[in-house]
Amino acid sequence: MEIGNNKKEIITIALAAIILAITVSFKDLSIFYKALLSFLIIITANVIIKKLIGYHFEIKINTKIWTLYQFGFKKKQHFKKPMPMAWLPFVMAFFSRGYIFWLGILEFDANPLPERASRRHGLYRFTEITERHMGWIAFWGVVTNLIMGIIGYIIGFELFAKLNFHFAMWSIIPIARFDGTKIFFANRILWVIITSIASLLFFLSFGI
Repeated sequence: MEIGNNKKEIITIALAAIILAITVSFKDLSIFYKALLSFLIIITANVIIKKLIGYHFEIKINTKIWTLYQFGFKKKQHFKKPMPMAWLPFVMAFFSRGYIFWLGILEFDANPLPERASRRHGLYRFTEITERHMGWIAFWGVVTNLIMGIIGYIIGFELFAKLNFHFAMWSIIPIARFDGTKIFFANRILWVIITSIASLLFFLSFGI
């Protein structure tokens, strides 16, 4: 299992944390460094748990900046090259004057590890990665952030708690290649449950 030795992935985590920290501190720059540290922890924990769950399924997880592949549902409505969407949080924060911030910025790819590909018998006679695998990997990433948010609230780290809840809420939106899409297509009941919990904590966080 590769955790932390992929330089490109480390840069991705750092870049995402910086972008999101700037976004949420748009109205109040004094919280930038606290937000940056919070997002580094939030994203790193999310990535690590996904890699651990992926390793359990003999799947390699690669985290990257969210990219848009198409602008419609028809085959012809695809961009020639995937469009990185790292700019969207800045645009949302600017036009809303910091009242609305977009935290959906990361997605992950999954590839079978050599151990999975080399097996041709029993439960492993099919080596393809299913929607169920993707759903569970995404699900535990969201759960990790919700748990961290609850812990942050209990120990008095209010900003950290709030950002965890907001990050989780954006993650479960079933659009593009966000975690919510993977969970939704894997198990709709599971998506409804985790969305209900995340939504409750998200709205309660406004009172923190």
